[in-house]
Amino acid sequence: MTRTQQSSAHWGTFQVEVSDDGRTVLRTHPYADDTDASPAIAGVAEAQHHPLRVTRPAVRRRWLEHGPGADDRRGAPDDEYVEVEWDEALDLLASELDRVRTTHGNRAIFGGSYGWGSAGRLHHAQGQLHRFLNAIGGYTSSVNDYSRGASLVLLPHLIGANGMEQLRKRPPSWPHIAEHTDLMLCFGGVRLSNTSVIPGGHDRQVVGGLSRTAARSTRIVSVSAQRDDIGSDLDAEWIPIRPGTDTALLLALTHTLVDEGLTDEEFLATRAVGGDRVRAYLRGESDGVTKSAEWAEGITGIAAASIRELARRAAAGRTLVNVTYSLQRAEHGEQAVFAALTFAAFLGQIGLPGGGFSHGYGSMGDHGIGVEQVRLPTFPQGRNSVDDFIPCARISDLLLRPDDEIPFDGGTLRLPDIRLVYWAGGNPFHHHQDLRRLRLGLARIDTLVVHEFHWTPTARHADVVLPAATPLERDDLAAGPGDSRLRAMPRAVEPAGQAREEFWIYDRLAGRLDADYAEGLDSRGWLERIYEQWRGQNPDAPPFADFWRDGGTPLPQRPYREGAFAAFRADPAAHPLDTPSGLIELFSSTLDGFGLPDTAGHALWIEPASEPDSPYDVQLLCNQPSHRLHSQLDMAAPSRSTKVAGREPVRLNPADAAARGLRDGDVAIVRSPQGSLLAGVIVTDALLPGVAQMHTGSWYDPSAPHIADCVNGNVNVLTKDVGTSMLTQASSGARVAVSIARYEGPLPPVRAYEPPPLADRAGHDGTPQT
Repeated sequence: MTRTQQSSAHWGTFQVEVSDDGRTVLRTHPYADDTDASPAIAGVAEAQHHPLRVTRPAVRRRWLEHGPGADDRRGAPDDEYVEVEWDEALDLLASELDRVRTTHGNRAIFGGSYGWGSAGRLHHAQGQLHRFLNAIGGYTSSVNDYSRGASLVLLPHLIGANGMEQLRKRPPSWPHIAEHTDLMLCFGGVRLSNTSVIPGGHDRQVVGGLSRTAARSTRIVSVSAQRDDIGSDLDAEWIPIRPGTDTALLLALTHTLVDEGLTDEEFLATRAVGGDRVRAYLRGESDGVTKSAEWAEGITGIAAASIRELARRAAAGRTLVNVTYSLQRAEHGEQAVFAALTFAAFLGQIGLPGGGFSHGYGSMGDHGIGVEQVRLPTFPQGRNSVDDFIPCARISDLLLRPDDEIPFDGGTLRLPDIRLVYWAGGNPFHHHQDLRRLRLGLARIDTLVVHEFHWTPTARHADVVLPAATPLERDDLAAGPGDSRLRAMPRAVEPAGQAREEFWIYDRLAGRLDADYAEGLDSRGWLERIYEQWRGQNPDAPPFADFWRDGGTPLPQRPYREGAFAAFRADPAAHPLDTPSGLIELFSSTLDGFGLPDTAGHALWIEPASEPDSPYDVQLLCNQPSHRLHSQLDMAAPSRSTKVAGREPVRLNPADAAARGLRDGDVAIVRSPQGSLLAGVIVTDALLPGVAQMHTGSWYDPSAPHIADCVNGNVNVLTKDVGTSMLTQASSGARVAVSIARYEGPLPPVRAYEPPPLADRAGHDGTPQT
């Protein structure tokens, strides 16, 4: 007989079928009533026992034999690793950590470790690493995220920190939209596949059903270069737009409101500042360019008459203006968010039920579900004694420009000289841009340490690789923001080979460095402690033993009646925003005072740089995948099912395909100034001419550099590693100009899913244990 139990990931809760001997995960699948469950769930069982599992501590031979230091061969496909025993690995690593902190100081350790490795409340990879590094003296950290890094810097200047919190936790909900909203304008679409992703996961996926209900009473309009940026079951209207021109459209929509007397003057006078400065800019008083519908037509490709009509429709009823995170992941991408907030303010509906401005529909699965968020159990990380930090998307700058400065949020950051990078639970070869540049940065440091389940591209660049137990190999508990249930995540099987819980790893490292990580408890003791501490704030919850026996406990589901800014709208004097004026700042004197060349006090259209004779004549959209989370489980069947010719596909319009002699199933070589890749071809009319699309997250494969930088289709060999602006310094990887041509040569094999050459400590050839 088989045993069935539950587990959770960032993409949802699922059932795990285990063999009768308790050694093998046979199948993972969603609950029958979870109709919008992520297809990635089916890949968990395969990943659990995949030949790519890291099953023993391994050290890169060149680092082991020559010691720490810069190495241009770090990450070479044929670089050999030596498998060692745990005591030797921990002794080597503890010695190196002590050398770096003693010789260079703790600021020489970078522990940002961005990633989505585990949904557990205890075994959260980044949180456990930060606790360990704090215990040994601190580390250079990172702030913000790759998803909405530009907005996290910009919006506090416009709506304050309290406005940001409202926007994230209490946006106009899908039930509000269904009841009150006439028109939902979605800049960047609303992709259902993105909504299966929630930090910590949810007991069931609910956004699909909520959005379909709303679509029965609300007209949804998707403004995107991609028709299927929104689910077909929402019966949405598609307005095709050239990539990167949403700011121009939003400014023209706002100009139409002003020109036709459709603005809410009372709202602008009492709940916002800067409306007059915006009007002057729209009239062209500062640059001689009127931001009219006719002006925007030439930029966006949308007819002027359609722009004016869209503005009138928005003013005629209750309208919600939503901007996806993807729009601000581009050079000057924060301007689209600024312009959307401006348009919504001129409509005057911010704070009304189902109206105003939102930033996150179609980006996260907990956005707009309409329930109050509650506190969840948390593993404390301690205090970081190092003040140095970077915006998370500036990793390569940090590694390549020691002691240099970068502008950020009106100030400057001095970059430390990083000697050791410690990464757990993430894959910068998915998140970061311009992988040639990232590899140069990683080649410069002394040591890269990685904890991993599998031999990912990041692990294959590491000097020390420690095998981590997967979520199915440890006890934990899980819940996400707005979740209906706090869930037990019992261990399903024993750890593979010599894999260990990261708690165990850090505890033993800390002991070698005269630090206290565990406070006298093992991981089970900590699991009970954080639960019981949480139960002290939630007296209706059962004791831990009962919680564990029952597999979880319900969480309060309190629908909020009023969305973001409702109290502010009702009485701005009694409920001010924490901006300098207490109001929405459509013109920010603070931003204007920074004097940055690519930022103004108001929303700004910045003409993209262009080269008339450039061979890079296609705009490639780089968005999140549908059958995996980021790069997780790319080796498993759900992700493999989306491949074409054994690699990540590139989609392009029939006219562009015909001009290049490309058909479905062909292999194309895609180039940008940053690099090149091979991709399978899909021809579709869901994209505008001149636009192509690829998903992010395919595992980086540099095994045939004479053909392409990546033969497996990792788009980050193409994207630019430049900050969104001097203000925000966030990721700009959502699109890039490329050339696309038929690949005519012999196809190289994909080696991304093979482990590196492995030897045992004596130097004999070895293979990973499974």
